[in-house]
Amino acid sequence: MDGFGSDFAAAGAGGKMDTGTIMEQVKVQIAVANAQELLQKCIAMCMDRYMDAWNTVSRAYNSRLQRERSRI
Repeated sequence: MDGFGSDFAAAGAGGKMDTGTIMEQVKVQIAVANAQELLQKCIAMCMDRYMDAWNTVSRAYNSRLQRERSRI
């Protein structure tokens, strides 16, 4: 991706860009965007599962505390 900006700079200076190069750069950008979106979805799913597990453990712990307190 480092060469992306320099390619456009060369084209703007009167050079001609190869359409194959442009297509390849667009494909790479789309692949990166797709990977980022997938990663964000995975992180969101993992956070949801973590929070569900946290809530389950929290409810069990609070229930246990209440049982222990009622014995005293």
